Amino acid sequence: MIFQDNIIKEYLRNVYFISGTACGGKTTVTKALGEKYGIPVYVIDDQFTIHQLMSDKEHQPTMNTSFRNADEFFGRSVSEYKKWLLGNKREQLDFVLLDLIKLSRDRVILCDLHIVVEEADRITDPSRIAFMISKPDSIVDTYCNRPDHQPFNDFIHSASDYEAAKATCEQTLTELNTEAYNFIKSSDYFWVERDNSRRVEDTVALVEKHFGWRLFDDLRIQKVDKGTNLADELLTFIENCSWNEVKEHMADLVRNWKFTDWETMFVAKADGKIVGMTSVMKEDYYPRPELMPWISSVFVSENYRGLRVSGKLIDYANEYLRGLGFTQSYIPSEHVGLYERYGYHYINDIVNYGGGTDHLFAKEL
Repeated sequence: MIFQDNIIKEYLRNVYFISGTACGGKTTVTKALGEKYGIPVYVIDDQFTIHQLMSDKEHQPTMNTSFRNADEFFGRSVSEYKKWLLGNKREQLDFVLLDLIKLSRDRVILCDLHIVVEEADRITDPSRIAFMISKPDSIVDTYCNRPDHQPFNDFIHSASDYEAAKATCEQTLTELNTEAYNFIKSSDYFWVERDNSRRVEDTVALVEKHFGWRLFDDLRIQKVDKGTNLADELLTFIENCSWNEVKEHMADLVRNWKFTDWETMFVAKADGKIVGMTSVMKEDYYPRPELMPWISSVFVSENYRGLRVSGKLIDYANEYLRGLGFTQSYIPSEHVGLYERYGYHYINDIVNYGGGTDHLFAKEL
């Protein structure tokens, strides 16, 4: 089955990519951005073993090529080594794209991966990818000196002729990265060249400016009350939002104010407008009346995702619930790894009224 590029790009609209050449700093920048904005980071290298177990020799022959030892691994010609590296990247990319489509359905994901410009053209928009590059020089030594690359360092040193293994590896990586380095620099894509005199924080600032990310000085969370101008503004926001699956239901709730007792809505406002919302409810879309309160309908406008808006909405809602005497709140989700960042823990799977299965998460208040 072949998916057209425009379809892939649409399903990956919540994914931001950081790629580049060896030792360009992409891992450092990706980690720093993820921590700063509270965004989950997907690292392609960490997934290779998982994807390899899912692969087979017929469809992913390169990923299923095995080597008995370092002598066999580094004993190949440079052309064979290059072909193997490129084959692995190409075959794994299908697994990566399917992972990202699943993980980014309702949240921003930051992806650290190896990708060439031609592949970037197929899967994303230039505004959502940054290339971190470094002029190829002593790649093997630089790579092996990193603590997180100690297993590879041990492996290459296990070769009978370490210098010969190093020379093959160095030539292979230099040729591949020189080609990528020159191509990226001559492209229209955004790139940052490694400069050891520049602080990591300054490099991160360059990338976040390119992505259009920022931490707000004017972000405010507000409780919505019946019959107020804010309620009218929220209704307009819902009617024009992209959450087509539930917007009519939410609009009806607000338009006719079908909230009772302590139930209500909260909004996030930035740049003078509503950019996100959530609600606190006695019941949600699940036949579990014994569970309450529910934090529901967490939604943030596309241009403001990845900026910790959801977390601030949830925190504010929980403070409100704590003030009412509740000691626990519940959130349902299709995903694992999202609400855990806000202090929630998985309880079990629950079936909704539509017959679908979701994960139930709870947090002590």
